[in-house]
Amino acid sequence: MGRRVTDPRAAEARRAALEARRGEPITLDALTGQWSILQRKKGHRHSTDDVLTAWYALQHGPRVRESLDLGTGIGTVGLLTLHGLGAEAHLHCVEAQEVSYELLLENIALNELGDRVHPKHGDLRETSFDRTFDLVTGSPPYFDVSAGVLPPDSQKAHARFELRGTVADYAAAAARHLSDADHARFVFCFPTPQKERAFRAIHDHGFSAVAHRDVVPRAHRAPLFSLFACRRGEHPEVEEAPLLVRDDAGEHTAEMRSVRRGFGFKVTEP
Repeated sequence: MGRRVTDPRAAEARRAALEARRGEPITLDALTGQWSILQRKKGHRHSTDDVLTAWYALQHGPRVRESLDLGTGIGTVGLLTLHGLGAEAHLHCVEAQEVSYELLLENIALNELGDRVHPKHGDLRETSFDRTFDLVTGSPPYFDVSAGVLPPDSQKAHARFELRGTVADYAAAAARHLSDADHARFVFCFPTPQKERAFRAIHDHGFSAVAHRDVVPRAHRAPLFSLFACRRGEHPEVEEAPLLVRDDAGEHTAEMRSVRRGFGFKVTEP
C-alpha cells in the first residue's frame, strides 16, 4: 500500500520551496492514508472524480504489476490506482501540461516513488510506449471549448476543456496501449449529461462498457459524472446502481466511507 512520508518537516520544506519557486500558494494535502500531494491552492485540484475513477479501476480492473494513466495531471488517479495495486506495482503515465507535469514530478519525489512511477512529458495523442498494459486509466477533460468561457489559468483550462484531446482521443490512446487480454480494462470518468459522447467514443474505438455507473454527489441531486470500465470487443454493457457520495445531511455514505478506507484513511462511523 505504501508508506507514509515519515518526516512532516521534510514534506513542509518541499512545499515551501515549491511555493517560493513558483511564487504562488501551494498546499500539502492527503491523497491516501499514507501518501500526500502538493497542489496549487488556486489551480486545478484533486477531486472526488479522481478518487472514484481509481476506485472503479481497482474494482473492475485486473490486479496488475504495471498500469498506465493517460493525461495524468498532478498524478492523482494514477497514484491512487498504484496505491491500491500494492507495493510491487508500477505506474506509467503521460502528461503534457507544463505546470501539472512539474507538480507530478514533485509528488513522485514527495512520496519516494521514483523507482515505481515512470512519467513521460508529452501529448497522450502522440506519446507511445514500448509495451501494452492490462489496465489503462484516464480522466478526460469534460468540456468542448465551445461549451463555456475558458479559465484564464492554463492548468485549469487544460484540465476542464478539450484543448489537448477529447474523450475520443483518450479512447484512441487506450486502444493503442491496452493489451488484448480478456481481463484488460480501460477505466475513465466523464460527465453524466454527456454519456452519449463517452459511449460513442468507446464504441468507435472497439470497446464496450462492460460496467458503467453514475455518481450522485448528494441525495436527491442529479448524477454529476459517470464511471466506465471498458473491454475490447462487443460485450453486454451493464449499468450499475448509482453511487451516492453524500446523504441528506452532507455526510459520506457507507459506500463512500468504504472507498476511503480502501485508500488507507481512518474513517469514523456515524
